[in-house]
Amino acid sequence: MAAGKTERLMNLLIMLLVQRGNVSKERIREVLYPSSHGEAFEKMFERDKEELRSLGVPIETGVIDSFFEDEIGYRISPEQFALPPITLEADELAVVALATKVWENASMAEATAEAVRKLNAAGLQTDVSALEIVQPRLAAEEGSFDVFVAATQDRQVVEFDYRGSRATEPSHRRLQPWGVVRYSGRWYAVGHDVDRDDTRIFRLSRVLGEARAVGEVDAFEVPPEVDVRDIARDLAPAPPTGKAVLLLRQGSGYALRRAADSTEPGVAGPDGSHDWDRVVLTRVPADLVGTVLGHGPDAYVEEPESLRREVASRLEKLVARLDEVGR
Repeated sequence: MAAGKTERLMNLLIMLLVQRGNVSKERIREVLYPSSHGEAFEKMFERDKEELRSLGVPIETGVIDSFFEDEIGYRISPEQFALPPITLEADELAVVALATKVWENASMAEATAEAVRKLNAAGLQTDVSALEIVQPRLAAEEGSFDVFVAATQDRQVVEFDYRGSRATEPSHRRLQPWGVVRYSGRWYAVGHDVDRDDTRIFRLSRVLGEARAVGEVDAFEVPPEVDVRDIARDLAPAPPTGKAVLLLRQGSGYALRRAADSTEPGVAGPDGSHDWDRVVLTRVPADLVGTVLGHGPDAYVEEPESLRREVASRLEKLVARLDEVGR
């Protein structure tokens, strides 16, 4: 992604997140797009908003002043953007750290500080505590993840070798990526397949070797009616079916709760307290074992027995690996 665009998107995210209320479009233009006016600004601002939304940033609209309801502003709600904190003991944290890979970009710290300085210099009141939820940290094991995300922002074609679930040999593909989404526990790139001239979806874990962004920046436009999440739901393989019964500590496991078919609050948990809820899932996420492990001591498997054994087995292997590292 071009450095200028990266900085602009980051500045827009920070500005809308740290404000205490809705920010008018004109104020956003004055601070972040001072050299753009009229149609050029409108086009750039709309694209930046949609690019942030395609990455899961919940940009909201609302009135700026209750006495002037026709004046619309923008903001990012920290409550909608943040995930609840997960508290782990030292040994539990070490186990979970081995169970997942985390992509982090610490270089954004300097860019974030610079963005806040600019906002303060412009006379805007900011709440920098909201930035605690914007640490650029994302669970993504696929090596091609960052290539597709950057190409989505830069509107560049991506070339890669891909092996489908039913293919015996890999094929070379070229994609105009419209977005990268997570569906049923897996990451997918959605876009226009250049060679097949059709809308396609590719599971990133099936990309072989190194994916490359090629050609000119801004080489294509995303159709305005496109919703990459809807396409993922329509084209991606259906989530595995089955039934799982979990105990979740109250105040945790929100992603699992949203996917639950039923919830029974205030049940006895493995620690003997009644600070637990029983959730029943009939559309099991692809990597439910990893999801349960990611919740540490706040999730417990009741059934099926095979799932509980798999969770226990993976934990035992991770603990054994920790013992080897500590020797």
